[in-house]
Parts: sequence; C-alpha cells; structure tokens
Amino acid sequence: MFGIFGISRHKDAARLAYLGLYALQHRGEESAGIITYTGRKVNSYKGMGLVGDVFDEKAIKLLRGSLAIGHVRYSTTGSSTAKNIQPFLVNHRKGHIAIAHNGNLTNAAKVRRQMEIKGSIFQTTMDSEIIAHLLAKSKETDYKKKVTEAFLQLEGAYSLVISLNDLLIGSRDPQGWRPLCLGKLDGAFVLASETCALDLIQAEYIRDIEPGEIVFIHKGRLESIKPFPKTNHAFCIFEYIYFARPDSNIFEKNVYLTRKRLGQQLAIECPADCDLVMPIPDSGTYAGVGFAEQLGVVYEIGMIRNHYIGRTFIQPSQFIRDFRVKVKLNPIRDVLKGKRIAIIEDSIVRGTTSRIRVKTLRQAGAKEIHMRVSCPPLRFPCFYGIDFPTKKELIASSHSIECIRNFIGVDTLEYLSKDRMLDAMPLARCEFCTACFDGNYPIKPCKKMSKDILERS
Repeated sequence: MFGIFGISRHKDAARLAYLGLYALQHRGEESAGIITYTGRKVNSYKGMGLVGDVFDEKAIKLLRGSLAIGHVRYSTTGSSTAKNIQPFLVNHRKGHIAIAHNGNLTNAAKVRRQMEIKGSIFQTTMDSEIIAHLLAKSKETDYKKKVTEAFLQLEGAYSLVISLNDLLIGSRDPQGWRPLCLGKLDGAFVLASETCALDLIQAEYIRDIEPGEIVFIHKGRLESIKPFPKTNHAFCIFEYIYFARPDSNIFEKNVYLTRKRLGQQLAIECPADCDLVMPIPDSGTYAGVGFAEQLGVVYEIGMIRNHYIGRTFIQPSQFIRDFRVKVKLNPIRDVLKGKRIAIIEDSIVRGTTSRIRVKTLRQAGAKEIHMRVSCPPLRFPCFYGIDFPTKKELIASSHSIECIRNFIGVDTLEYLSKDRMLDAMPLARCEFCTACFDGNYPIKPCKKMSKDILERS
C-alpha cells in the first residue's frame, strides 16, 4: 500500500516527482519522500503527512538533480515512524542506493535474520531495507548481475523503483502483485505505480513493467532483462476493487470500467427492491453506477463527501478512522427521507465504518437500507501489501453474513460471489490473487512473518 515514482534525465525531476506523488496520494497518506541525484550529490527530503504538507516550493528547489525517485507510504511492514519514511537511502563504498518499494516481502524475517547473524545492522523495521543490504553486499561489478543476484533472493510482492547513483531501476516480482508502468516525457523515462501519475505530468504511457522484469534506465537508454523462471501471475484483485484510482489503467486495463462491471454483476446476482441506489463516496461510486444501470433504478448521490478528509480505510488507528467517518460524509435528508435505499460498498473490512454510516442514514430518515458489496467477504489476512493484517480485524473471518448485517444495522446485506467477481475482471481469472477471500496463498509467508502479522493489531 504505497505509491512509487521515478524519473531519469529531466531538468525538473523533483517537481515532476512531487506531482507524481500528488497523483498517487491515495496509495498512502502517512508520509512522503523524494530523493534526487545531481551526478555528484544526493539530496533527500521526507516528512510525515500528505504530499502537499510535506513539500513546499523551498523543498522542491533544494532537491536538485535530473534523477528523482519518490514514495508515499501507508505502513504494512514496519511501524509508522519518521525513520521508516521512504525512499530508503544508504551510502556505501560505491555511492548511494535509494529504494522506493510497494509490496511486502514474504521471506523478509528469514533473510533479515540470516543477514544479522553475518553482522548486518538494520536501521529500520522495513522489509525494504533488506534490498539495500543485498545490493550493497554484492561483490558483482556488473550492475545487471548485482541487481539480479539480489532480487533472486526475494520472495513475495514488490514493485520497485531504485536509484543506484545515476542508474534508475524499475522492477516487478514474478507474480506481478503490484502495478508499475513506464512512460516518457520530453525524452525522459518515467516509472509510476499507476497511469494517473503519468496523466498528471502529461507523460506518454509506453507500457506496463511486466511481472518478473527488471528495467535499467541509464543515460537516456533503457535495457530490460527477465531473469526469473516463469510462474503463474497473482495480480492483486483488490487493486481493481478498491485501491487504485478509477482513472488509472493497471495491469493494462481500466479501473473505472472494471468497477462498473462489478456493480452490474452485483445487480444480477444480488438485486434489491429499492427506490434509489446510492454509493458510499468514493468507495462504492463506480460499482453503484453499474448496479443502478443494470437494475434500471434511479442513481442518487445521497451523501456528500468532505474532500478535505483522507481515505478512512488506510488510516493507521481505529480512533482516527472513527473520527474521520463522522466528518467525512454528510447525508442529504430530502433525498433519503422515507425512501428504500440500496447502498453500494466496494468492501467491508472491519465493519465499524459501515455501521456509523448506516446509523447516519437512519437518522436522515431512510425507510429501509439494503447494503450490497461488490466483492466477497474478506476473511483472510493479506501478506502481500494490503493492510488486512489479522483475522481479528476482518469481521467476516469470524462472523456470518447475518451477524454482520445485525452489527451494521441494515435490513439486508449481500455480497458478490467470487465467481461473479472474477467474471467482471478484465483479465482471465487465473491471473489474480484472491487469497483475501479464499485463503489460497500463491506464496506462503515464512512462519515468523505469519506470526508477526497475526500478532500485529
């Protein structure tokens, strides 16, 4: 649950990185950072908070250099502290290594323990720091061999943007869990988590970085290698359901159209007897369009979002989530009073957010509330970079749909089935990881990581 960005050989690299991170803000609201390189000097600026709060004009001017990498963070592995802000930067005998990482390494605890036994000293709790150690310790002199040697020791989910002095590297793990795309602007190559970042800076989209691919960008030239054995893909399906921006193309397909199809499938499988369909902004907005269109029922915006409040799901504590739910959305009473409404959600994680929203709709005068969810119940933790850290925090892991309905306070509650969800996807169903729904993990995490995640709550 991070956003990453990189650009090489552009005179306004820092400013473009800032804009790219601004477009990727939805992928992490805890911290932001940019590192630039002039050819002689590395410059770094990081801070806790939103991109617009961390950086100002003075900070951008300090970030000199034609190469820049940036990161927005929501912690999944490693605590939410200033020392864990990325990009992670180390200086070593041959220059600097700067890393921006999206994903989780499933063998992080094992590799870290092995390296500590051999004398490595870690400064953070991030799994991303392991990558820096592997690169710095490599005795390979050829940069392609050095990077390949390091990456072959990694397991799990990673999309990476790395700066090795004036070399910019982009890579995705062989399963391809997290998105990463390649673009070009004024002759400079650009790497970004989503195409919405390319759109904002008016860069041309070239293609996605392929699963298992490593690209090396140096002095305006791009080289690509694929050193990993071929394996089945495991694209994160939750990127389409919730996480990516609707105006992005990820895994080469449009997010908005996919969410609309999810809503259409939901209406076919789980129709509701209602007077109007309304989304919960902004999560259920696009599935709501498809649901209403398929049913032939009027689509209304029954709640207005305060756009100065961030995304509730990715807030780090329950207290902050609860507070933001109350100030984030305000109902339109004249639209809702006396009506039977179908509210569309993209997912239910803990259930507390939905409960507060339903209570608000009742107070606004809704006669009946029927909730429809555009994915199956979330029952299993994610080890690959989405913050479903424990079964304890997933209400569907220990409660029936009827219990969830009672807890949330709706008249009816239905979820889209796994088969219908996969039918709505723009790629073959075998391409996706659905472990958060069915527990079928493409890569098993090591036991220590499993324990750490199960204990973290």
